[in-house]
Amino acid sequence: MAWERRWNPLQEDWVTITGHRNSRPWSLPQKSILRSSQEHDPLCALCPGNKRISGERNPEYQSIFIFDNDHPAFALPAPSNRVIENSPFVSAPAGGLCRVVCYSPAHNKSLADLSIDETKRLIDVWAQQTSELMSLEKIEQVLIFENSGELVGVSNTHPHGQIYATQFVMESIKKEARAFENSPLPLMENLLKAELADGSRMLYEGADVLAFVPYFAKFPYEVFIVPRNQHQFLPGLSVAERQDLAAALNEILRRYAAMWNCPFPYMLLVHQSPCDMSYPSFHTHIQIHPILRGPNLPKYLASVETGANHFLNDGSPEEKAAELREVKID
Repeated sequence: MAWERRWNPLQEDWVTITGHRNSRPWSLPQKSILRSSQEHDPLCALCPGNKRISGERNPEYQSIFIFDNDHPAFALPAPSNRVIENSPFVSAPAGGLCRVVCYSPAHNKSLADLSIDETKRLIDVWAQQTSELMSLEKIEQVLIFENSGELVGVSNTHPHGQIYATQFVMESIKKEARAFENSPLPLMENLLKAELADGSRMLYEGADVLAFVPYFAKFPYEVFIVPRNQHQFLPGLSVAERQDLAAALNEILRRYAAMWNCPFPYMLLVHQSPCDMSYPSFHTHIQIHPILRGPNLPKYLASVETGANHFLNDGSPEEKAAELREVKID
């Protein structure tokens, strides 16, 4: 499908599908994507037993390891904002906590390399961290995410994600929360029904969880992983739902990794409701935004995406879902 705009009801904006442009001439050299072969890197700040820049030494951890980020984007207490009288310039405090979640002691592993049970344990940790951070005073949002791969800008290749617990709600989550509440019908439930009825973009159909390339995908291989039942927050998922979520996440990431037999850089975010309980219709889910549109060929956010805030998707969601379904995984 070429030159078609599609509506994203979660963000209430449009994306243009321009799949015919993916084969356009490309004169710049392809970006190389490297992966470490070392199980333990003595220079890695996240490996067991190594010293971090803070001076603290990591324990000899054997499973998941969590610590407060040594380079936090937000901190508590936040500095007071400056108030400039009779000025159009407006500021506000940027308070919050930032944590790092190391998935494994093995430096050369990735989230895709974890077993389903290991992924389930990670989801349990995400849920536990959500509950703990939500209970802190003035925390308005808990955002769990992973930036995977050097092409995304990752400074350390050790398998890890992050958690931001902030005293404000980020704009994309705020828009999504409003869309859920303003919809006359259950928004995500209707999307799931429509995706199942169409079928062309489905990737995983579990008893409790679905995964698909959304109709309105912004990136060629973008995937939503969504529990069938509505929950505001991860802690609300049952043991069975968490197990199926782990199986779905594991399968999608392994499909990515097997696509071209090279690491597949992506941005993964767990979308949960703002913490103030004003959004009971919010449907917690995972969004994965891979930045590749071909082997070692990234999708750049250029003038239209960055300056005009209008995404051009260089791949047809139906064709990209078919490609992912065809990938052979063990």
